Amino acid sequence: MCAAPSAPPARSWDADPILVVDHLSMRFGGLIAVNDVSFRAGRGDVTAVIGPNGAGKTTVFNCITGFYKPTAGRLALNHGGPATAVELDAVTAAGESWTRTGKGAVYLLERLPDHRVASWAKVARTFQNIRLFSGMTVLENLLVAQHMSLSETGLLSPAALLGLPSWQRKQKGAVDRAVYWLEKTHLIQRADDPAGDLSYGDQRRLEIARAMCTGPVLLCLDEPAAGLNPRESAALNELLLSIRAEHATSVLLIEHDMSVVMEISDHVVVLEYGGKIADGTPDEVRHDPRVIASYLGVEDEEEAVAEAAATKALSAEANP
Repeated sequence: MCAAPSAPPARSWDADPILVVDHLSMRFGGLIAVNDVSFRAGRGDVTAVIGPNGAGKTTVFNCITGFYKPTAGRLALNHGGPATAVELDAVTAAGESWTRTGKGAVYLLERLPDHRVASWAKVARTFQNIRLFSGMTVLENLLVAQHMSLSETGLLSPAALLGLPSWQRKQKGAVDRAVYWLEKTHLIQRADDPAGDLSYGDQRRLEIARAMCTGPVLLCLDEPAAGLNPRESAALNELLLSIRAEHATSVLLIEHDMSVVMEISDHVVVLEYGGKIADGTPDEVRHDPRVIASYLGVEDEEEAVAEAAATKALSAEANP
């Protein structure tokens, strides 16, 4: 009697997702930028979102990080552990933006104001076009990123005005955190230099350091390897893997550099024309015919026709 086939191993992003994107759509007037996209990002994973230009990658990021309010869909961020279907349905039906769960809390990012996505849900991001305060020093850029944590209101508090011990402790903690990330990104020697004086690669690392100073559970990176040379890309890979390993931070990135994607990603999601065409491990995605066709710029049918024509031409050459 044949044994029953064993079940496939559970994927980390299905077993313990930190982010669940359900049926996300985003329209700009008559333009559909993202059309019914669903995927999961695993807790502790590096998840890459890839695709040709115009595929909708940055729009997805802008929805997750609060810059856009999606036309439809749910973006659930899980703190502590995944929310159950019952818990998700309950918070959705109640019209709330977050709720406590049996394993922690769940935040519906599409319902949070953009500043709460960062301060409550703990989602941080960098941008394709670097957005540093170029006139401030490298250290000041990291301290500015922590201004919300220095006061419960995010404004200058009486404790700060009076220089109370509670404020001094918070201030020291912010400086210590900034110094840690400057050392981690090998920028400590440039702490007092204007951020605008840094090289392009150093500015990229400073952006990541600034994002990490906010203590995110999910770090969203928009093309972090853009403009980097091979040595800088290798250093970026090392930094991102250490962030995942040492700080329990999940990473979600958009990237065109396939050497970065394939080397460090646990999970790859592929978009084309606003829809998802593939979703799996780097090896699975690398060999997916739809992904190959997308990056070659041809449809499956066109690919088959082209292959048949090439075969016919070669046959004619061999048998004149």
